[in-house]
Amino acid sequence: MARLFWLPLLALAALQTSPAQQRASRIDVQHYSVEAEINPRTQSLAAKALVKFTALDDRVSNVSFELGNSLNVARVTDAEGRQIPASRNAENFTIRLTLPEPLAKGAESSLLFEYDGSLSGQAEESPVYGIRFAVIQPDFAYLLYPARWFPVNEYTADRYTADFKITVPAGMKVLAGAGVEKTTGEGADKVTFSISFLQPSFPGSIALVKDEPVRVSSQGVSAALYFRESKDMAQAYGEETGKTLAYFASLYGLPPYSSLTLVETDNSAPNGYAGPGIIFLSPRGIGKQPNLRLIANQVARQWWSILVSPATRNHLWISNGMARYSEILYLEHLNGPAAMENEIRDTYVEALTVDNPPLIQSSRLEDYSPELRALTASKGAAVLNMLRYVIGDGNFQKTLKTLCEQFAWKALNTDDFRKAAEAASGQNLQYFFLQWIESSGAPEFKMEYTVFRTQKGFRVMGKVSQDLDTFRMPVDLKIETEGNPEEKRIEVVGTSSEFVVETFGKPKRLELDPNRRVLRYSPQMRVAVAIRRGEQFAEVGEFVEALKEYQKALEVNRNSSLAHYRVAEVFFLQNNYQSAANEFREALNGDLEPRWTEVWSHINLGKIFDITGQRERAINEYNQAIRTKDNTQNAQEEAARYLKQPYERPRQNL
Repeated sequence: MARLFWLPLLALAALQTSPAQQRASRIDVQHYSVEAEINPRTQSLAAKALVKFTALDDRVSNVSFELGNSLNVARVTDAEGRQIPASRNAENFTIRLTLPEPLAKGAESSLLFEYDGSLSGQAEESPVYGIRFAVIQPDFAYLLYPARWFPVNEYTADRYTADFKITVPAGMKVLAGAGVEKTTGEGADKVTFSISFLQPSFPGSIALVKDEPVRVSSQGVSAALYFRESKDMAQAYGEETGKTLAYFASLYGLPPYSSLTLVETDNSAPNGYAGPGIIFLSPRGIGKQPNLRLIANQVARQWWSILVSPATRNHLWISNGMARYSEILYLEHLNGPAAMENEIRDTYVEALTVDNPPLIQSSRLEDYSPELRALTASKGAAVLNMLRYVIGDGNFQKTLKTLCEQFAWKALNTDDFRKAAEAASGQNLQYFFLQWIESSGAPEFKMEYTVFRTQKGFRVMGKVSQDLDTFRMPVDLKIETEGNPEEKRIEVVGTSSEFVVETFGKPKRLELDPNRRVLRYSPQMRVAVAIRRGEQFAEVGEFVEALKEYQKALEVNRNSSLAHYRVAEVFFLQNNYQSAANEFREALNGDLEPRWTEVWSHINLGKIFDITGQRERAINEYNQAIRTKDNTQNAQEEAARYLKQPYERPRQNL
């Protein structure tokens, strides 16, 4: 079976970043004018890109642009028509240019790139190994901004306006999102689409299609869906897109675009990618029923990557964290607080899989890597959830709306976010941002206390200790008494914090952070984090490292069914069936958390017995799986299938 609940490496693929680069000088691109002809028959692109920019440093003599390695630059000229010397660095897909004379700070200039190349989806080198951002097929194409199919400066940070003129064969249409569009004929066999983007953001993600869209109106939102393999899902996705956009408008203010275009890509592309007014979804991401997390993540990026965006890659937690947290808020809106609790727990586990670097140094991590996802998306969402807890729901929502209003069509940084939260709440939040954005690590609380009787009731005197010397955080304290439970908020500062609370009823039990709002370790959390790290290693085939992490989990909790189950999975994949059977048995004898470990342990034991020629024992395990009545990931259908037909292991290519 597929590994249960593992996030594929591309699952939250909207994490839009690039490797850190060394540049001699900084510039600010204001506008692109791109003329391109796309030939689906030859799967090629020929283009000219005029780039208008301003020097941010003094005496700018060398500039660099990112351009996909499969594209060949014929020449680069300046405004006077002089050819500019250019050198290619394939390792970081950059073109380095030496200007005829240095530019003074604030000086405006322009460069014209002429280039072409093949985008067949096979020959080109993607900026991220294993993920395809651009492909031209005979009947379909998509070229996403991360492909760097036109020269890019300060990827995901330098906002720009743009004009695109895209020529394609007659009968095909160019989709580019929410730009101002005009169509002109080039003859009987060609047509040119002119699209202008008047607000600075990150336009340039386009698709070529032949078919007409499915148009859906939902919650006042118009969606045009160009689905190919997943046509039967178009109506449902259109309806959910409208609901999601309407909900986020209530949180963040008016959306940048009131209509959206959704385009299906292919399974080598990211599960999702958001451009201005356009969302690209892979067939795998679309699935057989609406993927609410994916829809929410991509729709939220219309605010948190398009309307406003991080000033640099070091502030990616703002866009990626808000996209992930928006998923959680939407699921809470649909399914209530219990759904949010589960999502927050999973997010906190993922966040703790990365110890370093701090959030403010996220530029050190690779684009689309699991580490970047865990840090900027999961820890970013965890920080946002804690900020909401510290300043309150109303002030938190006010902060988000203020940011979308004040920084509309602009970039913002962490200080901007902090100042908006301080203005909304009236609190000094410097300590919070220092702890969670600029520092790394998470606490593990230990508490000891004594109860005294007083004339008016009871007094609890206690101490909270943890290992982070600079830590400061308000933390809720729940006191179970003989009457109603009481809650107090105490301040945990440094490695040892004393507290005194008065209660009317006699205290029976104290619990620190009962709702688990603080990103922190506990024995249970250490088990979950070790298992998740093991899963991350297993996802990329590093089974030895995966087993080491699972063993760490078992050292903390020998009774963890999930840890034993993951160990068994690795042994099963390695054809070590005796060891796998032993671990599946240990999973059945453990805490059975999560519950699906029971049904799938029985199914996998059945498979092992089928492989080893013990059909009666296999049938017994499949029957026990059915008796659980647990149908997680179609477990009941799986067990019923192998009751009828013995499991056969896949043939090995030796």
